[in-house]
Amino acid sequence: MQQAMSRSASSRSVSSIIQAHQTFEGEGFLVHRPFPQHGLSDFDPFLLLDEMGPMDVQPGEAKGAPDHPHRGFETVTYMLSGSFEHRDSAGNAGQIAPGAVQWMTAGGGVVHSEMPAREFNRTGGILHGLQLWVNLPKRDKMMAPRYQEIPAENIPAGASADGKITVRVIAGEALGVRAAIDTRIPIHYLHFNLAPGAKFSQPVDPEHNAFAYVLGGEAVAGARTAPAHHMVAFARDGDAVELEASAEAPLDVLLLAGAPLGEPVARWGPFVMNTQAEIRQAIEDYRGGRMGSIAH
Repeated sequence: MQQAMSRSASSRSVSSIIQAHQTFEGEGFLVHRPFPQHGLSDFDPFLLLDEMGPMDVQPGEAKGAPDHPHRGFETVTYMLSGSFEHRDSAGNAGQIAPGAVQWMTAGGGVVHSEMPAREFNRTGGILHGLQLWVNLPKRDKMMAPRYQEIPAENIPAGASADGKITVRVIAGEALGVRAAIDTRIPIHYLHFNLAPGAKFSQPVDPEHNAFAYVLGGEAVAGARTAPAHHMVAFARDGDAVELEASAEAPLDVLLLAGAPLGEPVARWGPFVMNTQAEIRQAIEDYRGGRMGSIAH
């Protein structure tokens, strides 16, 4: 059992289990989206979670997200299989390979694209990844855009003493391992893998919102269970989150927690601000070319 399993911590109860709905984004790639959806517009400070695929892509048929703008929040792309190439209006370009993370702070505005890497498009294969939108506090909404790109081999990883629990620490800390990524507000973004029957308890600030998203297997949380493509939302009634893998199969699960901003949210497509006037200004700035364009 991992060191975090201390009985002095009070475990949070489950407030709801939400099934992700299927939709299509960009040029037409499949996503499973636990939120936003009817009855759950956001999970402060998180605005959206998309699981891209998994889908078997034939050679030449991979789809992506062509040039589009963002302002007022952060996009976090985490690839599990397949790869994307990104470009932006500031002249940045790179590739997000399997296991890598790109944490893009759009701030005051950027135009970017995420398209299938040429080699992946040539060969085809399994496309599977995640995109998370993280809201920015009012003080940071117009900050200069920035990228943090971490290749797979540089994502900190930890394991329990018995080897039954492993974790990749994208943001925050778990199993004594701290993330390499700097966040604007306190956030945990943890990718756990559990052997059948294994159980972990992750300390979480009692004031933070927390949820788990099941990628594979079945998560057991108290007396409730959640299969793949389901989100487990936890109540803010404790300082730890406990999850267990079923006895029949390993569990592949994300755990996310963050400090709620408690600020007004105005959103329109790729812009998330605090007021409708700021949204109108963002639209005007984009249409007027003030967010730049991508040189292809």
